[in-house]
Amino acid sequence: MRDVQDHWFRQAKREGYRSRAAFKLTDIDDRKKVLSKGDRVLDCGAAPGSWAQVAARRVGRRGSVVAVDLKAIDPAELPENVSLHEADLCEMDLASLGGEVFDVVLSDMAPDTTGDPFGDHHRSIRLCNVLLDRVPEWLRPGGNLVMKVFEGEAYRDLLTRSNGLFRKVKGFKPVASRSESVEMFVICTDFLPPDERDHGDAGDSEEIIPVPPRPTPSPGWND
Repeated sequence: MRDVQDHWFRQAKREGYRSRAAFKLTDIDDRKKVLSKGDRVLDCGAAPGSWAQVAARRVGRRGSVVAVDLKAIDPAELPENVSLHEADLCEMDLASLGGEVFDVVLSDMAPDTTGDPFGDHHRSIRLCNVLLDRVPEWLRPGGNLVMKVFEGEAYRDLLTRSNGLFRKVKGFKPVASRSESVEMFVICTDFLPPDERDHGDAGDSEEIIPVPPRPTPSPGWND
């Protein structure tokens, strides 16, 4: 399996991506079509910038990507339609992000892992819920959201909450994710207008089943 993962690392180097994580977003978008030409995209937890690279190429010159992370992101050789912010998203409002709502919100955010799968899972759930708190301000009706979460007991509740905001919600594991990783990507499409949110209808969301326990991930499992 290590050879498989090294494949993605080598492929990222060949294609000029900053990390193998680029192929996770590529797989997500190839299958789920969350990005379109001309889209305005918010990339949350963007460092080192590989998702911003993928998104910028896919939205094209008419589109734009606002990339935000607590860590500094090297601007060298990033596409011109990417703008960088070294900041805490919790302290940013729409005006500080350019003043226009987004067509797509992407989040590869994850907590610093401790080796405690239970605690790491709940910290990742909290990050996702903070993001969902802000989505009504940032995302236009009909827009899309992709967010990373570590699987566990609260995954079901996260899908249920997401389904109250979007017309369709699916969990997805990209082929570039490590086999031992507990990461999952929640893909939410067609953000509902205010009068249709929290309607309590299971709608088009996936069947939600308890997630079985997985092995403790190895070092570097976030990427």
